[in-house]
Amino acid sequence: MIIAGVFGVLSVAIGAFGAHGLGATLTTNNRLDTFETAVKYQFYHTLALFLLGILMINMQSNYLNYAAISFILGMVIFSGSLYTLSLTNMTWLGAITPIGGLGFILGWIFLIFGVSKGL
Repeated sequence: MIIAGVFGVLSVAIGAFGAHGLGATLTTNNRLDTFETAVKYQFYHTLALFLLGILMINMQSNYLNYAAISFILGMVIFSGSLYTLSLTNMTWLGAITPIGGLGFILGWIFLIFGVSKGL
């Protein structure tokens, strides 16, 4: 839950910095939408990670641990590659982004397994 808190702080700070400090760069690179997508997915999965932490207080499962790790890796790879792409316009980073998306998908699958095993 602490890690979720850290990602929550980062989501708000990065989103605010993007809106107020990086507007010119994002507009020049034509990447405002890309940056916003990165912030949204990071924030959504921050909330999922926080709720997963609450769930893990009452339910122990390796699948839930895997879900947490997958969400964290997904945020770092998916959002991180999109942030970097938005700021540098290095288009080859778009090839890395789906790996982070796979992390998100795996996280949700692990969450389903973890909850179903605990029923």
